[in-house]
Amino acid sequence: MTLLTVDQAAAYLGTGPRFIRRLIAEKRIPYVKLGSKVRLEDTDLDAFVSAGRIEAQPQQLRLG
Repeated sequence: MTLLTVDQAAAYLGTGPRFIRRLIAEKRIPYVKLGSKVRLEDTDLDAFVSAGRIEAQPQQLRLG
């Protein structure tokens, strides 16, 4: 487990810090409060990405 700042979490996900702050404000992702500082676990970020994963559907072969 690694604790990341908002900016580090944004870089980890390839997004902007504003998106991470919105996830925190909406309580859509777990976070840790250390005094006035907010940190996110890399494992929670991985879980967030996995939860949003949509599997590809196999294509049926069309003949004719």
